[in-house]
Amino acid sequence: MTGKERILAKLRGEPTDSLPLMPITMMFACDLIGAQYRDYARDHRVLVEAQLAVAERFDFDHVSAISDPTREASDLGGAVEWFDNQPPAIVESRALLGEKAKLANLRLPDPAAPGRMRDRVEAVRMLAAASGTTRIVEGWLEGPCGMSANLRGLNTLMLDFFDDPPFVEALFAFTVRMEIEFARAQVAAGATLIGIGDPAASLVGPKLYAQFVLPAEQELIAAIRALGVPVQLHICGNTKRIVEGMGRTGADIIDLDSPTPLGHARRAMPASQVLLGNIDPVRALRDGTPASIEAALAECFAQAGPAYICGAGCEMPRGTPHANVDAMTRFARSRS
Repeated sequence: MTGKERILAKLRGEPTDSLPLMPITMMFACDLIGAQYRDYARDHRVLVEAQLAVAERFDFDHVSAISDPTREASDLGGAVEWFDNQPPAIVESRALLGEKAKLANLRLPDPAAPGRMRDRVEAVRMLAAASGTTRIVEGWLEGPCGMSANLRGLNTLMLDFFDDPPFVEALFAFTVRMEIEFARAQVAAGATLIGIGDPAASLVGPKLYAQFVLPAEQELIAAIRALGVPVQLHICGNTKRIVEGMGRTGADIIDLDSPTPLGHARRAMPASQVLLGNIDPVRALRDGTPASIEAALAECFAQAGPAYICGAGCEMPRGTPHANVDAMTRFARSRS
């Protein structure tokens, strides 16, 4: 099977020749080709070169356009700080929506207009042309809670949940509309799966998640699936208290960070829900040995059951020994 066939078969609940392998690689992929991360995040040609190289070297089943969480905010006019060899970051002290009233005049960015959203669309287009027949081409966008935190400031958003719920609902509605259009552009360019990162959602707790975040994620995911592609949801951090809700988002793949045991997630979700992950990226993957990595992945597989895709809990760290990554591939190819 090709990697694309393997992943799609797993999502349909059909037999596969081995476990799919879908680790998140950004800085690791960039380092593999000797590029600066500033260029990886700003120039789709560098990102594509790195993704194709890392997928070929380690036999990954996908390539991904993920790079950083600031693309949409950048195109809206948000303040972003750049670094030579690290991902760009939102400048929270200059949050675009520091004043709530600005939301009323905020206009949706056009993913086809010059900017960082279009750069991602072009990355998807190039990845699809180079690798789309054999590997899943994963587009990427920000979830409603994470995107809202980028626009409002994380700490301020957390207060807004209590101080002004109608504003949060309006802000989430804006972000969902924007991300649907961003997903549409990436699918048109050749994405065969859309990943959603919603890291701030792990901080809100189960009540606020159910009230605000879950309905917005459900709306976004349903709209993307209506475009004809599956969806992967990744929420960084400890999601033990919201994992049951994550299983109700409609995402085809729930990509779990390492603080949430796969067994805990499996008990909270249907057996058919595909789980991805989730060995500790630093302690288990970067600092482990090939033998310990294979053992850790075997435990993940045992906890998750057949509906499982191999990966780390979050981004594969730069400096991870190649032998350790080879161990991930070896494990995935030895199981089905």
